[in-house]
Amino acid sequence: MNLIPAIDIIEGKAVRLSQGDYATKKIYASDPLDLAKQFEDANLKYLHVVDLEGAKGEGIVNLATLERLASNTSLIIDFGGGIKKTKDLEAAFDCGATKVTCGSVAVKDPELVLSWLERWGSDALILGADWLQESSVEVGPFIDSYLQKGMHTVICTDIAKDGMLAGPSLELYKVLLKDRPKLKLIASGGISTIEDLHALQKAGLGGAIIGKAIYEGRISLDALKAFGEN
Repeated sequence: MNLIPAIDIIEGKAVRLSQGDYATKKIYASDPLDLAKQFEDANLKYLHVVDLEGAKGEGIVNLATLERLASNTSLIIDFGGGIKKTKDLEAAFDCGATKVTCGSVAVKDPELVLSWLERWGSDALILGADWLQESSVEVGPFIDSYLQKGMHTVICTDIAKDGMLAGPSLELYKVLLKDRPKLKLIASGGISTIEDLHALQKAGLGGAIIGKAIYEGRISLDALKAFGEN
């Protein structure tokens, strides 16, 4: 299971939100590169970067930060936030993203995302499936619609748990993995202990995104390093 630390960006700074609420913003680092280098020093290979201003706006805002992270580390970066048009996707790849996460655009404009899938291939794109209990979009059928077209990697975020340090949506993930052998599912939201990571690994998750648990000292980088070496 891939361990994927997260850096969320607002105004070039590393921040975290709770339940996706921008009013809960807490700044953890004025320079995200310092964090990225710490992750690299802990032998972590991956990094999940989200441009929160881009996600809220009409396109990517923090490209310069992405470029700094990509050019000054060897981390494999997946980038999301502000991916609305083809030019956004091209810009993210040009600035060093290895993979790009397609979130709201995958709901609003599936034909566009499928054209990207045909052009860049399934190894370069990740489907972002943010899940709310009250959502009109059912997450299982939504994922299936893209699996059938060749997409295989999905980040599933339970918004109610995001940033709350209350444990991941393990039962939801088990349901999604059942009868979907080609799905590489990445857990996001709620991870707060090493035990959570063991449970996700046992359930067959392909990856786990860890954010606030690192920043709040719930999971140390030494513990993540040891987990990755086992």
